[in-house]
Amino acid sequence: MANGNGAKNFLFVSWIALNGDLAWKVKKENHNVKYYIDDKEEADVYDGLLEKVDKWRDHIGWADVIIFDDTGFGEEAEKLRKKGKLVIGGTVYTDRTEEDREFGQGEMKKFGMNILPNYNFSSFDEAIEFLKKNPGRYVFKPNGKAADEKNLLFIGEEDDGKDMIEILEDNKDFLSGKIESFQLQKFVAGVEIATGAFFNGKKFVHPININFEHKRLFPGDQGPFTGDMGALMYWTTPNAIYNNTLLKMESVLAEHGYVGYYDINCIVNGRGIYPLEFTARFGYPTISTQVEGIIEPMGEFLLKLARGEDFEIKTKRGFQIGVVLAVPPYPFFSEEIFSVYKGSSILFKNEAAMEGINWGDVKMTDGVLKLAGSSGYALIVTGSGITVEDARRQAYNRIKNIRLHDMFFRVDIGTRWFQDSDKLQSWGYIQ
Repeated sequence: MANGNGAKNFLFVSWIALNGDLAWKVKKENHNVKYYIDDKEEADVYDGLLEKVDKWRDHIGWADVIIFDDTGFGEEAEKLRKKGKLVIGGTVYTDRTEEDREFGQGEMKKFGMNILPNYNFSSFDEAIEFLKKNPGRYVFKPNGKAADEKNLLFIGEEDDGKDMIEILEDNKDFLSGKIESFQLQKFVAGVEIATGAFFNGKKFVHPININFEHKRLFPGDQGPFTGDMGALMYWTTPNAIYNNTLLKMESVLAEHGYVGYYDINCIVNGRGIYPLEFTARFGYPTISTQVEGIIEPMGEFLLKLARGEDFEIKTKRGFQIGVVLAVPPYPFFSEEIFSVYKGSSILFKNEAAMEGINWGDVKMTDGVLKLAGSSGYALIVTGSGITVEDARRQAYNRIKNIRLHDMFFRVDIGTRWFQDSDKLQSWGYIQ
C-alpha cells in the first residue's frame, strides 16, 4: 500500500494505451504508478516513461487506486468496487450507454431529454428502403465497437437523402463486414457542444466542463472524421445545457456507482437542446486539455474522486485549448506507412520549456522521446488564457518548440467560438 511519504499506488489499465499522459503526471507527483496495455501492437508505448506490467490483476492488492481508461471494463470495475477497492472507471450500465447507441438514446428519452428521431438497423437493404420511403437528411452512425472507427461515420448533405442512399448502396458489401448494426439519426442544424462532469459515485462534482470537439482531420471541418483533433473548453457553474441533459443522469449513475468522467454531446439551436451521444469514460484529447485547466495535483484529485468525496475542483479561469499532433497514417492504420515514422525522434528547441506538452503514443529511449505504437498519434499540446485567443496563442506558441518529421495538426482549434458563442448567448444557453 502507500509508503511513508504519503505516496499512493496507482494502477492504470488500458486496452490501447490511451491514458499514459495522466499516469505520467501522477508519477511526477511522486506517486507509484504501474501501467497495463492489452493491445500488443501498442506494447512499446510509454517504455522508459512508466513501469509496465504484463498481468494487471497480479497488482490489484498493491494498488490503492485502479483506473480503467476506456469502456469495456465495466464488469471488472464493478467486481472490484464490491471488494472494497477504489476504482475509477465504468459500470456495465455506463459502458452500454456509450457502446449501444439505441440503448443510450432510449435512456436519454427515459430521463426526459429531447432526442432526435433515430432508427436502428442491422440490414443495409432495409435502411436503404427506409430512406427511399422517408426522404431527409440523416447521420449514419455505427453501433458497438465499430463506433470507435470514426471514419465510418457519415453526415448526409442533401435534404432528400439521396447521397446517403448512394453511400449505403455502393458500400454495403464493404461496410457489412465491419458493422453489425448502425443508426440513422435525423440531422439538425445548430452548434455542436458537449457538457461533461466528473462523478464521484454519488453525484457530479463541480465545476462542470463545457467543450467543443474538432472531429475532422483538416481545418475548416473538412476531411475524414478522427477521434478528435483538438478541443476548446472552459469550466463553469451549471447552465441550461447541463441542467437539461447531464444532470438528469445523476440519480441513475449513483444507482450504479459510476466513478469517472461522463459527457453528453449535443446539438443546440433556437428551438432546443438535442443530445446525441454519451461518453462514459475519459475523452481523448479531452482529458489532457482538462488537466491543463485543473490546478490541483492530479493524484490527489483522482484519489478524492475514487473515495467518493464531495469537493469542488480547483480550476483556472478562462479557456483551455488542446491540439493533437500526429504523423501519417493517422487517423488510419497502415503498418507499412507507420514503419517509416516509428522510432522517429521528437525533439524540442528548448527542453526546459515543456509546459503544455502531453504524451500520445511515445516512448523514451536513451533520454530521447520517440514515436511508438502503431497509430501516429504523437502529442497533445495545450494552452490556457483568459480569452480564447490567449489560449490559442499559448498552445500554438508551444507547438513551435517541437520538431517532428512530417507532423501535422489543425491550425483552427477554437476559432469557431467567435461565431458559436454569439449564437449560444442569443439562445440563452451560456452567459
